[in-house]
Amino acid sequence: MKRLDQRVAVVTGGAAGIGRAIAELFAAEGAQVAVWDWNEERGQEAAQAVGGRFYQVNTADLASVETAAKQTAADFGRIEILINNAGILRDATLLKITAEQWQQVIDVNLTGVFNCTKAVAPFMVENGYGRIVNASSVVGLYGNFGQTNYVAAKAGVIGMTKVWARELGRKGITVNAIAPGFIGTEMITAMPEKIIQSMNDKTPLGRVGTPEEVAKAYLFLASDDASFVTGAVLSVDGGVSI
Repeated sequence: MKRLDQRVAVVTGGAAGIGRAIAELFAAEGAQVAVWDWNEERGQEAAQAVGGRFYQVNTADLASVETAAKQTAADFGRIEILINNAGILRDATLLKITAEQWQQVIDVNLTGVFNCTKAVAPFMVENGYGRIVNASSVVGLYGNFGQTNYVAAKAGVIGMTKVWARELGRKGITVNAIAPGFIGTEMITAMPEKIIQSMNDKTPLGRVGTPEEVAKAYLFLASDDASFVTGAVLSVDGGVSI
């Protein structure tokens, strides 16, 4: 039996990178996947590839998210898994960061997670079952040069994860977070070779991770194998945090 047999899963930012890998793995494990993304062309392609449905969603906008949640629940009959993966980068040091760069990242990476969970959780409560997994980052645990906005958002996600684990546990819903390290997404692989080598050197396993390796951690926390795990932050970082 597949680990997510007939479960209905929403994957935000599912059009590319780690989100795309999650959507593909979940579908392979039997899930019905709703791909939520802002990029319509890539989102449609991803949804088609996994036999799911695409919904164009701006996670930073609560009305957009609420519309998508209602439509997804109507189309699939329920929502059982929510993967809050959507995120953006607008890196700059404190002395150079603009108010716009700060707000853009907070809106998507923090408020977006709140919006999606706020909109989807009632459907899980109604069914007495849910798995929510939020994308944090090792930088949310330890900080990183030039990422005031991103670190603040990812640390905030960890805080919300712990609050929601307390609030939703008795309603049959687990809430956890994943904290990836250096992962070989398109954004990373497009960087200069010397930057990639620096990432390799900083990682005890000597390499960056793959989106598929991160997706497997999401699969564990979204499955019934993790039925007694909630409020946890799982680092998937090749040991970089140690």
